[in-house]
Amino acid sequence: MRDITYSVDFCVIGGGLAGVCAAVTAARQGLKVVLVQDRPVLGGNASSEVRLWALGATSHMGNNNRWSREGGVIDEILVENVYRNPEGNPVIFDTVVLDTVVNEPNITLLLNTAVNAVEKHDDASIRLVRAFCSQNSTCYEIHAPLFCDASGDGIVGDLAGAIYRMGAESPEEFGEKFAPSVEYGSLLGHSLFFYSKDTGKPVKFIPPSYALKDITKIPRYRNFKKNEHGCLLWWIEYGGRLDTVHESEDIKWELWRIVYGVWNHIKNSGEFPGAETMTLEWVGLIPGKRESRRFEGDYTLIQQDIVEQRPHYDAVSYGGWAIDLHPADGIYSNKPGCDQWHSKGVYQIPYRCMYSKNIRNLFLAGRIISASHVACGSTRVMMTCAHSAQAVGMAAALCSQQRLLPRDLSEPARIGQLQQDLLRAGQYIPSMRLNDPKDLVQTAHMEASSRLALTELAPDGPWRQLTDAWAMLLPLETGKAPRFTLEVAARQATSLTCELRISRKKGNFTPDETLASFTVALQPTPALTTSQQSLRYQLMTGTNGALELTSNHKGGPAGELSAQTVPVEFDVSLPENQYGFVVLQGNPDVFVRTSQTRLSGIKAVTSQANERVATANIQKPTQDIGIDTMEFWIPQREPDGLNVAMTIDPPLDVFGPMNVRSGINRPLQGPNAWVAEPQDRQPSLTLTWDSPKTIREIVLTFDTDADQAMESVLMGHAQRIIPTCVRKYRILDALDRVVYACQENHQTRNVIRLDTPVTTDVLRLELTPPDSHIPASLFEIRCYE
Repeated sequence: MRDITYSVDFCVIGGGLAGVCAAVTAARQGLKVVLVQDRPVLGGNASSEVRLWALGATSHMGNNNRWSREGGVIDEILVENVYRNPEGNPVIFDTVVLDTVVNEPNITLLLNTAVNAVEKHDDASIRLVRAFCSQNSTCYEIHAPLFCDASGDGIVGDLAGAIYRMGAESPEEFGEKFAPSVEYGSLLGHSLFFYSKDTGKPVKFIPPSYALKDITKIPRYRNFKKNEHGCLLWWIEYGGRLDTVHESEDIKWELWRIVYGVWNHIKNSGEFPGAETMTLEWVGLIPGKRESRRFEGDYTLIQQDIVEQRPHYDAVSYGGWAIDLHPADGIYSNKPGCDQWHSKGVYQIPYRCMYSKNIRNLFLAGRIISASHVACGSTRVMMTCAHSAQAVGMAAALCSQQRLLPRDLSEPARIGQLQQDLLRAGQYIPSMRLNDPKDLVQTAHMEASSRLALTELAPDGPWRQLTDAWAMLLPLETGKAPRFTLEVAARQATSLTCELRISRKKGNFTPDETLASFTVALQPTPALTTSQQSLRYQLMTGTNGALELTSNHKGGPAGELSAQTVPVEFDVSLPENQYGFVVLQGNPDVFVRTSQTRLSGIKAVTSQANERVATANIQKPTQDIGIDTMEFWIPQREPDGLNVAMTIDPPLDVFGPMNVRSGINRPLQGPNAWVAEPQDRQPSLTLTWDSPKTIREIVLTFDTDADQAMESVLMGHAQRIIPTCVRKYRILDALDRVVYACQENHQTRNVIRLDTPVTTDVLRLELTPPDSHIPASLFEIRCYE
């Protein structure tokens, strides 16, 4: 055997998305990092070995967590993946994750390398880890003052003697009403997926000897579909009654039996017409794990933290996936494959969950952080794991720079620096804003070539049938609510109920408080009820509920009709700037005009259920399980989800240039973005200082729509670049010299480090609008000496 020793600042064990984001974040702060991964690729459950889509607070865009996609390194990875890999090819996603790591010179990556031993300074401190790579017959010894266990099963924590839990707590231990019964089970199982394809010619399938023979042993076997594969079959799950660490290979073999038995049923039962030309393209070689060890930190996150959205002084991350528990019997259970319950908004995750309570120099990242079984049902998903791991990477950098241990940073006097450093790096922490005295923009005079005062969403889109309720989510100003006018059509005499709603809790987007409501009578629109000689209208309702109109009348555009103008005026005043929902209640006899205009910070939502994460458009527990009743109001995916056309009087004047130094880089209680006028085809933002400044670094944050879930695999994405994202821009100094120019941007954050610092008292940012229907926008600009 060959022996290699590394001495570094920080050692991360586990190369899933959590380990990757911890390592990259620390490396970008200057730490020398070794990243140890026991598989041939990075990404963990998101890799091509498992092929589960990475998700987090956006929850397939099926909850009320608007603009909640995780920021920082994980956002960079997901946005890059959509750009390179809109088809959701898991092999291409591997390359995106690998690129992110290998482009960091401070990271030494060890693939196919498994940690198998720990040596300690004393009972409470790790000195080194030992690992072995079977591919090159090499033993590694890695010394570091700080370690992070992001291995999924917590191999380093276990070997070091870190205190952990495994299995569900009783309802009494933490007062969690959703804690499962013994019958339901105390552990989540593993899943293993397969891909299939149609070859266009007959393909015979002979099952292996170990394939499940009796498909009826699976109570839900009738739910299998010929063309459904990959992580759509997440409910092929097993192992919750076993030791999900030491019996993992046994669990894998049972999952193989199930998968090949399912495919034999699809191919050879005769119940699936067209299956004769289909073949298996891929079967997972390792299962995706959901739960095993959970290590104890100085704080244990519980159900009430999630549902009540409890604040924490040391919040460094957040979650938003549902509390999602599964029956321990998995696919063999008679119960539904999961039991999901959503909170009304995102919840904070405290830093105290991210280090071991008894091993002084051990950070925790991924699904093993300090959380109860119930809370882990939400925190375990990959985007949440990755986002929290970025906090670990930043904490490791601060500990290294200041010679501290992980617990030291949890002190109230120190945690603020960690939070501010995270915000500076693109992390989003609910209820917190960046306050950066080093940012030169904070002292600059700011002038924009224009600023949007939103008076209209032009009626240039198709008609939408109100089979469900729809609402416009708009940033409203303090004072009397504006007057809105809509274009509607009715196919018979009927009525339309309009409401103005808000969220009771600041920062939430669950419209659980109705401020005003009224109903207006509508007369039938002749074009929808009578046949006209010059026009032939065909009414079509698609999956998005849109009314499409075609015309053979050459004198006007297809779809033109005379609509009724409906004034919507709410006699109510708002005590502060906040988002409001202008609600149009469902009525299938009513159609509303839509707009092709896209703007940062506004969104059309509908009261529907996304079947991937909800069973109905209203969440209503039938028992007291400590969960809120609420309605879901969700957006549609691009390119659908057109806004409702309307006029607004007085205009919404909340898109000014001062937003770019608000310290919040996404919509919250307002848009937090400067948005230029749509007519301004050469928008610019000029910064002026009283005296010349030497600028070495410029940070820009653009709108890649944090509402888009950006699932990493299987699900394709219609657009490689988010429509509201500025693609082209340039930066000029006081003499109109180009300091920097970008021709093809698609990322959220652009960090520009100038090869030659510029000294100037004026800096002008010129943006090119993304599209004729989309004005240029910017969330943030920061400048540093």
